[in-house]
Amino acid sequence: MSGAEELQAVDLTKLNMQQLAQLKHQVDSELGILQDSLHSLKIAQSKFQDSKENLDKISTASKGKDILVPLTASMYVPGRIADVDKVMLDIGTGYYVEKDLDGARDYFKRKIAFVTEQMEKIQAVGVEKSKIRDVLIEVIGMKINQMAANQPQAQAAAKT
Repeated sequence: MSGAEELQAVDLTKLNMQQLAQLKHQVDSELGILQDSLHSLKIAQSKFQDSKENLDKISTASKGKDILVPLTASMYVPGRIADVDKVMLDIGTGYYVEKDLDGARDYFKRKIAFVTEQMEKIQAVGVEKSKIRDVLIEVIGMKINQMAANQPQAQAAAKT
């Protein structure tokens, strides 16, 4: 949030039904975006954990073994483990770095911790948005009940 933006408290009971419905739609949309982000982070976290676990499977006995090397998410080429002391890490946007096993484990440990921290932040925002949504639903329900209660009175006044 920039310094120019300020949060304002809004009395929801003073909003009309259209404004409440629009606000609820906006909050629902934001909740959907948060859920999508959380899902994407969960996938990333899982990939980092899998990669870290795969590092633990590398041993001196692995040298010379045949493997499948991923070129893309769906294309693999045959390969052979030449060096069990160093690995190549994809650090994003087509960049790779060579690390020893301990350095690679540390890299994945840090990435997992970072992604987990981001997930916790998003979950906290999601909880707050859910509370706002619940309050909106409650206020909309109150307004509907008020309108239903006022309708018979208006009909009775029109008959007299």
